[in-house]
This record gives sequence, C-alpha cells and structure tokens, in this order.
Amino acid sequence: MNITKISGRVWKFKDNIDTDVIIPGKYLRTTDMSVFASHVLEGVDPGFSKKVKKGDIIVAGKNFGCGSSREQAPLALKHAGVACIVAESFARIFFRNAINVGLPIIEAKIECEEGEIVDIDFENGIIKTKYASYTGTKIPDFLREILADGGLVEHHKKKVIQ
Repeated sequence: MNITKISGRVWKFKDNIDTDVIIPGKYLRTTDMSVFASHVLEGVDPGFSKKVKKGDIIVAGKNFGCGSSREQAPLALKHAGVACIVAESFARIFFRNAINVGLPIIEAKIECEEGEIVDIDFENGIIKTKYASYTGTKIPDFLREILADGGLVEHHKKKVIQ
C-alpha cells in the first residue's frame, strides 16, 4: 500500500461522528467485513455504503470516532473502500484503532466541497484541495510504516519474517 500520497473524492461529515453511527451495534455480532461495509455510516447517511467508492476520502470536523472503543468502526470504513479520513481531530482510541487496522488518517482542519478531489501528502502532512493547501499533523514515520504494511498485525508478521 502506498501511504506516501493519496488522492480521492471527498465525503463530508460534521463534528462528533461516533462509532455507533459509523457501524451500528446491531451489526457487531458478525466478523463478515462485507456486512460492516454495507452498513457503514448508515446512522448519519443511510445510503452512504452504496455511494462510497474505493479510494474515497472522508473529511470531517472535530472528535471523529468518539464513543466506544470498537475496532469495527475503522474496519467498516476501510472495507467500504475509504482510503483516508481527514478530520480536525480524532478520538484517541479511534486514531489508534485506525492505525492498527491500516486505515490512513490525518488531523487537519480543511475547507472543501463534497465530491471534489483532494490530494494528501502524508510524508509532509499536506492536503491540497481545489482552492487551497493545508498543513495537517504529520504522521510519524513508524506509524506510516505500520499503515504501509496494512496494519499492526501485518506489520508484526513482516518483522517476524525479517
């Protein structure tokens, strides 16, 4: 996975998107990722799972991923095709879970329109929209390495093999 640069179409969400709306609790009795993907974000946009495409980017406000510590929330987003989440801030446990499952994230407050294409340069923490360039919180190299390997489990497998 290339975690240096990502480019994708934007889906916008507000502040305080919690894990219960990312993947409602009634779907947590399965480990089938296609079930998670088909119900992702239905708590705020019931049709989102049918509209999102592989490589799309979510842009959100403050406190994205608040609520419970369920790892299924970033998994649902990843398996729905979301390539990255840009948010003004993340709930700490969501931030760590996203890294652990290999879902790229970056903290930045940006202005953009839903549907526009944004470019993200993880090495330098730069997000470019149609009209402006923003500096986000640069992800440390060791976390980018985990993301590039596809998450923490795959990262550890790679280290063991080496």
